[in-house]
Amino acid sequence: MRVMADIDVIGGGLAGSEAAWQLAEAGHQVRLHEMRPTRTTAAHQTDGLAELVCSNSFRSDDAVSNAVGLLHAELRDLSSLIMREADRHQVPAGGALAVDRDGFSAAVTATLTAHPNITIVRGEIERLPQTPAIVATGPLTSDTLAAEITTLTGADRLAFFDAIAPIVYRETVDMDVCWFQSRYDKAGPGGTGADYLNCPMNKAEYEAFIDALLAAERVAFKAFEDTPYFDGCLPIEVMAERGRETLRHGPMKPMGLTNAHKPDEKPYAVVQLRQDNAFGTLFNMVGFQTKLRYGAQADVFRLIPGLGEAEFARLGGLHRNTYIDSPRLLDSTLRLKASPNLRFAGQVTGCEGYVEAASTGLLAGLFAAAELDGRTLAPPPATTAMGALLGHITGGHLSAEDAGSPRSYQPMNVNFGLFPPVEPVRGQGRARRGEKKARRKTAYTERARIDFAAWRLDNTRSEAA
Repeated sequence: MRVMADIDVIGGGLAGSEAAWQLAEAGHQVRLHEMRPTRTTAAHQTDGLAELVCSNSFRSDDAVSNAVGLLHAELRDLSSLIMREADRHQVPAGGALAVDRDGFSAAVTATLTAHPNITIVRGEIERLPQTPAIVATGPLTSDTLAAEITTLTGADRLAFFDAIAPIVYRETVDMDVCWFQSRYDKAGPGGTGADYLNCPMNKAEYEAFIDALLAAERVAFKAFEDTPYFDGCLPIEVMAERGRETLRHGPMKPMGLTNAHKPDEKPYAVVQLRQDNAFGTLFNMVGFQTKLRYGAQADVFRLIPGLGEAEFARLGGLHRNTYIDSPRLLDSTLRLKASPNLRFAGQVTGCEGYVEAASTGLLAGLFAAAELDGRTLAPPPATTAMGALLGHITGGHLSAEDAGSPRSYQPMNVNFGLFPPVEPVRGQGRARRGEKKARRKTAYTERARIDFAAWRLDNTRSEAA
């Protein structure tokens, strides 16, 4: 007979929402705590659960040659609420899975609110409970609770800055200058091959833009001057400081795009905008997260051809993200070693990205449900996307010597570099470098699918027993 048990989930973001869903679906009574709207953050705009604060993209949905696409597939296979609603609310985005952020959050909120095993409690948690709980407070953990975590763990919390990209009203974009096209005309899961708005620049326009960007007034760091950025979400002006050509080899690269208005003229650089809502009325500036002051943003970004009269639904911003030294503090099932009744999940653990956060929430929920049922759930193999990410967070990939030595733990997206190496593909004869790379990625995903299926089967048998 199943023993019913209460558990608290602290934080209603992607990780907390997913953890609560998994526990509730397993038959457990869950109290899901979310401090908004009683107390808000510097980045959130609503009181909805699973609000997408930065981009509306879940990144590539390619499960054959991309690590994050593989993570999508594993989440779907485990009946992820986050992936279910992302699929239902997707908007065109080439080969990426992007969503209508408001519709997505509203659907997750409605689903969890209506679940008979979930009680949503609004208000800030200032003390960690002594009873079973999952802490999924995200990178914007309140100062009070962060201090509580620091006291409990005896370790200094780590922090980095994250930046938000502006959102533009579609009707204010000059379509005599811009055109719709996905890079290399790639259609993707919810796209047509013409999903991005493209703003072309010639060399003179690019140079003028870089000059204005570097000269623009920025938000001062003051007390947080020494806090590092996460490299996967650098402010655009910081990228520009690394070299004048950095942006046109990064978010402004012109490859795979042909100006529909001037097909014989190759753009020197291209700014892309991606649909942000289901109506197609809002588009976000891809890769344009920034810490420029609001007035400076409007002046600089209107230098981009096609955005001269642009109006912004939201300007970019900067906020401080907090995460713990997870490899030192958590065990292989995300339990806090100093207080095993607590599990941590989401970006507060040092994973980066929406689906990565949801993945850790899902695993924390499954681990907790098994424990409440008196079962043991083995972590997924390190050869799977979930297992590789879990290994990065918990230090499962470290040798005993490495685990005992100090190191700098930094947030990271899922990538094949976190996976155990695959054996070289043999018997293929001579192949170009690009072909070898593609085969190696396919080898990673094929191995992951086999090992993930075996892990699922083993745990299905243990549940039945």
